[in-house]
Amino acid sequence: MRRLIVSAALLGCYPVLLVAALWPAPMLFGAAALASYAVEYAAPRAARPLTEALAKVHLGITLRFAVRETLALLLVARTTGADSPWFVALAAGMLAVHGVRALHTGLALRLRQMLSRMPVTTRNLDVSALRIPKLPPGPLRDGRSVVFLYLDALPVLGAVQGAAPATLGAALALAAGLAGALALIPYVRRAAPLTDRARVLEVVGEQIERYAPEVILYFSGATAAAYQARMWLPTLERIRRRAIVVLRERGMAAHLEGTSLPMVCIPSSADLMSFRALAGAKLCLYVSNVGRNVHMLRIPTLRSAFLNHGDSDKEASFNPFSRVYDEVWVAGPAGRDRYRRAKVGVRDESIHEVGRPQLEGISTKGPGLPYRTVLYAPTWEGWNDDLFHTSLVTMGPRIVRALLDHQPPLRVIYKPHPLTGQRDKAATRAHRKIVAMIEAAELAASKARHPSRAAAEEPRIRHLIVTGPEPHLYDCFNECDLLISDISSVVADFLASEKPYAVTNVAGLPESAFHERYPSTEAGMLIDADLSGLTEFLDGEDTLARARVKLRSYLFGPEYPDALTRFDAAIERHFTDS
Repeated sequence: MRRLIVSAALLGCYPVLLVAALWPAPMLFGAAALASYAVEYAAPRAARPLTEALAKVHLGITLRFAVRETLALLLVARTTGADSPWFVALAAGMLAVHGVRALHTGLALRLRQMLSRMPVTTRNLDVSALRIPKLPPGPLRDGRSVVFLYLDALPVLGAVQGAAPATLGAALALAAGLAGALALIPYVRRAAPLTDRARVLEVVGEQIERYAPEVILYFSGATAAAYQARMWLPTLERIRRRAIVVLRERGMAAHLEGTSLPMVCIPSSADLMSFRALAGAKLCLYVSNVGRNVHMLRIPTLRSAFLNHGDSDKEASFNPFSRVYDEVWVAGPAGRDRYRRAKVGVRDESIHEVGRPQLEGISTKGPGLPYRTVLYAPTWEGWNDDLFHTSLVTMGPRIVRALLDHQPPLRVIYKPHPLTGQRDKAATRAHRKIVAMIEAAELAASKARHPSRAAAEEPRIRHLIVTGPEPHLYDCFNECDLLISDISSVVADFLASEKPYAVTNVAGLPESAFHERYPSTEAGMLIDADLSGLTEFLDGEDTLARARVKLRSYLFGPEYPDALTRFDAAIERHFTDS
């Protein structure tokens, strides 16, 4: 409905402008023009898919502004006459404004190209010798020059008062646009040295050699998968050896903020394989199996260890690709057994149990609220149907509805996987439905709350939807009493809390077969497709506490020495053995 309203308002202004220009009715034209500018400004925020769809059918923002300018010229022609020198000056001025916008666009794109051509970008390293210029203000570096389009409001609205004010408005718009375009020139000039590939590589290489990294965390992938590397950064900050993060995609560092570790992004495979500044490192850690790993694996002096980005019963935790690494690091005996059962060619002697150092901050106590909190954290739909473990599509909305309708009331925390909807749009639709349900429940609760003293003293249950990196998953663990999830590392990590959990049986397997195939579920309740098991999980007696403690040891190894000590020892082995 909102998209329909915005669409009608956005396109409906132009017939009014046409009628007002032909009539002519300057005041009506001015009112319609103001309305069109307001809707144009709001449309990308209120209905972005609409503006994108209009661009695809050649009704993009530039054309819409040009039409409005043409109608302003028509108004002046009708009120002043096309023979008037003011009309000619106005037409020339409007055309010149677009010429200045083209100049700005060219400079902005040139600046972006220069910066994107840098063979290496860094974070937390001193590369001041490169004299990288600060970026210009956002409106100036926008390659689409949208702000410059709005300068035409001066001549368009000036046309309401007549040809002379419109021409004056065009002159002011031209001056402002030219000043903005010229302001970019110093930025472009200062960025020019950054296209010197050899010098940039030399300066960055010198700084990395000065830091002398010993351990590398390597990551390549989509920005939505940044969590896979992010989870390991706090651990690597605490090891005894100097660590550095090597990235492959430009802009990825912006998704790994909040760490003191040096980062270097090397997009080119040729540059990476010949980048000698990393030659002093002895160990490279990998968190995901992607094709670009091969560029680092080709460095013969660098030992490789696969960490993975979660320890679970999903196929990613025993991927045959893991054979390419010198070692595979798992949390505990369960990880070793997965590879043994899968028989994918990973030798038992190359598997090392190092614990899960990230789980230190997970509390075994509940949030201590007067009501219980349930965390629903479904996994995503996987790259193909063989990996389809998510309950989101088939069960998600029904699970959340049951939680919201439960008596006594429950607090719901909903945290979907960051990759939700990447392959199956049905997952996106289910996600949106769940969000709408929780938001509606919040709204209904606030309206039903009576403003009496008793109601004011009654604790308000505030549900939580978590779609970004904050709060962290482990913070959500600490805020909940119960977990409902799918086959994923969420289930395994939650066992560190020793709290009750339930796992969805999306495939409809018999209970014994399900637990045998997915050992991390043995100490949890099973929820089938018809939601059988959910009521017992929420209202029944907790009889699996001891089983959870036992399973925790199987998944993560012994409590002593602690996981960080074991992880650090696994790293040290590569330095003491040499």
